[in-house]
Amino acid sequence: MRVPVLLLVLASLTSTQVLAEACDVITRSSSEAVKPVDRHTCYSYSNMPAEAINWSCSNESKDMLSTEKHKVARCADGSVGSCIAPLTQESLANPKAAGSDQPSTRPALPKDARVITYYYDTPSLGQARNDCERNNGIWQTH
Repeated sequence: MRVPVLLLVLASLTSTQVLAEACDVITRSSSEAVKPVDRHTCYSYSNMPAEAINWSCSNESKDMLSTEKHKVARCADGSVGSCIAPLTQESLANPKAAGSDQPSTRPALPKDARVITYYYDTPSLGQARNDCERNNGIWQTH
């Protein structure tokens, strides 16, 4: 009788980790003068432990933009573009900073660690692409 209960508890713990593999981000401006480059994105990490998303997917924001972040099982289909960029220590806290560390100061992360950002509502898709490529990312239009 105890074994099935234990299996159920273990399964629920495992499914909780699966639910936190990506971060859905909605950005709103607190001023009409400040327009966000992207209003709806979602990002995930590759070649990193699933729990790595927990640290970066918080609702802390000190910018002129209000950002709501929610952990999701995976990013939704239907994006208009995506960026795959090297994951750095800085981009763990700010996915928009992907690839921006200087080579001599790269953090101790796996060399093949990446942040994958999907763009859904992006008024300035060209700017999003420029930001991606400037940060050593690979842009794909969907």
